[in-house]
Amino acid sequence: MSQTLPDHAQLASALRLSLLRAARRLRAQRVNTAATLSQLSALATICKSGPLSAGEIAAIERVQPPSMTKILASLEHSGWIERTSQPEDRRQSIIAITPAGRDLLAEETRARDEWLANRLVEFSAEDLRKLGEAVEVLDRLGSE
Repeated sequence: MSQTLPDHAQLASALRLSLLRAARRLRAQRVNTAATLSQLSALATICKSGPLSAGEIAAIERVQPPSMTKILASLEHSGWIERTSQPEDRRQSIIAITPAGRDLLAEETRARDEWLANRLVEFSAEDLRKLGEAVEVLDRLGSE
């Protein structure tokens, strides 16, 4: 005997698929493929949160410190971040975004925003209203 899923489970399944598809399409709108998505994510975290230690970035990004070390080494090699010694403990580095890193993020953001804006033109005023309301809910969903 098959049991019907509760409304929450059905909505969760449909929402998960929709979000995955939308995220995949947005990720495909790349300007500079020299940077990986993990590198872009770390770079965005550094840009948003200001200079941080490697451990702080790893914690925010929810990756293991050795993985973050590799990501940061690539970002530094490309000139998108710079390291300075922490004044209190010169053994620890503080990582900050460079102007080139800011430019890269701006290019990537612009390309994705432009693609999304072009897609939104195809939607009705009612659909746009619904999407506007959904943004707040999706933000809460992603931050909890």
